[in-house]
Amino acid sequence: MTVIAGVFITSLIISNIIAVKMISVWKMILPAGVILFPITYIFGDVLTEVYGYARARQVIWLGFFCNLLAVIAIWIAGMLPAAEFWRAGVFDNPSSAHDAYQAILGFTPRLLVASFIAYLFGEFINSYVLAKLKIKTKGRFLWLRTIGSTVVGQGADSAIFIMIAFYGIFPLNAIGISILSQWGFKVAYEAAATPLTYMVVNKLKNLEQVDYMDIDTVFNPIIFK
Repeated sequence: MTVIAGVFITSLIISNIIAVKMISVWKMILPAGVILFPITYIFGDVLTEVYGYARARQVIWLGFFCNLLAVIAIWIAGMLPAAEFWRAGVFDNPSSAHDAYQAILGFTPRLLVASFIAYLFGEFINSYVLAKLKIKTKGRFLWLRTIGSTVVGQGADSAIFIMIAFYGIFPLNAIGISILSQWGFKVAYEAAATPLTYMVVNKLKNLEQVDYMDIDTVFNPIIFK
């Protein structure tokens, strides 16, 4: 479980750092964070499927606070005065090194709020749906649970993030297109990774002899036990 949690949190933090760059993939404009962010859902599925909702809940909150720590550290570093030799030695323009740091690693408060809220809602919905589907299917059809939970969770994540981040800035039709583009890409990513999910889940279940079924689980997302 430690390795899965580590990959989950690392993917989350890196995704938020690289999301500042917008990329064009198959005529879709997407943040570069889509390279890794869907992996958090894949490993979130693995955590819930093998260890249950309660364990996944712990890792989701751990990821949230680790990401918050990274944001605070980056913000403090940006606020501190830069050494003159660093500023002048990196670029010809003495102010450009600091400006480049702020442009790439600086955070817009609105985008941060959107990211944090979307992450929590998306991940908890994803984990909840997967756990409930596992009970309904009696542990069968893993592909249905992973893809189904991603459709709902990533849909919530994309809609919440885009609406909070860009409502009033982009026209509504552009917001709708952005939501659908991100949602579709992330779901396709998850579907393509289904063989990897099967491999990791089966390996963990065999190695650790764990296959938790959330029959009596309390699904309150703010319980930390």
